[in-house]
Amino acid sequence: MTPWLRIFLIGFGLWVATVVVTTVTANSTLIPTLVLLGSFLVPVTFVVWAYARARSADITVELLFNCFVVGGVLGVLGASILETWLLKPSLVIYIGVGLIEEGVKLAALLFVTRQMLTRTTRDGLVLGATVGFGFASFESAGYAFNALFANDGLSLRQLVETEVLRGILAPVGHGLWTAIIGGVLFGAGKRLTGKVITTYLGVSLLHALWDSMHAIAIGLTLVFTGKPWQFSQLRIGRVPRVTEGQVHLYTAIDWGGLLLISVLGLLWLRAIARGPTVRVVEER
Repeated sequence: MTPWLRIFLIGFGLWVATVVVTTVTANSTLIPTLVLLGSFLVPVTFVVWAYARARSADITVELLFNCFVVGGVLGVLGASILETWLLKPSLVIYIGVGLIEEGVKLAALLFVTRQMLTRTTRDGLVLGATVGFGFASFESAGYAFNALFANDGLSLRQLVETEVLRGILAPVGHGLWTAIIGGVLFGAGKRLTGKVITTYLGVSLLHALWDSMHAIAIGLTLVFTGKPWQFSQLRIGRVPRVTEGQVHLYTAIDWGGLLLISVLGLLWLRAIARGPTVRVVEER
């Protein structure tokens, strides 16, 4: 059995056991264990999988740890500060979130790999993905913690549902986007060339589209099947709910959009991985 599969199966078993024991005993002290296991399982599994495929002597376990933990924490802290200072509710807020979060992950990747003298495009893919998955893990832990609090008290069901959904989507989110820019960045010798900047803007756009897909799905659903009362709510600045008759169209557009964005990202990543391998050696 491969290491990544062993890690996933053992981790998944522990997560299921924690869900069961927490449900049966109502022991709230187990909630941090549940949050951490559910938030980190899939990202850690994919980092191990990527590391095994890279087979690079320049990527050490210590460097992976720094990218995942230090890079991930610096990313979420930087994004939180910048989004609080710079973003206000508006139609373009998703673009701002994409630019900020991809920017802080890029900066974190540059920081934690600053001592690397030898690097390749593949190294950038792996280390970029590691920073992205670290960011996703800490972000998911926050979302899971927030989901715990319902109007009528603590909701273990909401927490578990949030972890399952974010775990399923994790492979085609932050890790994928930062892997793309990491590969291009390392291929450019960690210089902010025009190609790197264009890639940054491209992954930021994918990020923005991903985050805004629910709003886009509501908008398209209203274009095709909107009711007068829904347009009235839009005119006063409220987002209308979809009706039972619209929910299937809304869901199809929402998930179809996420699937399309994921496919575009994966094709982009594949093109970089299959492109010419650039090896850069820096002298001190």
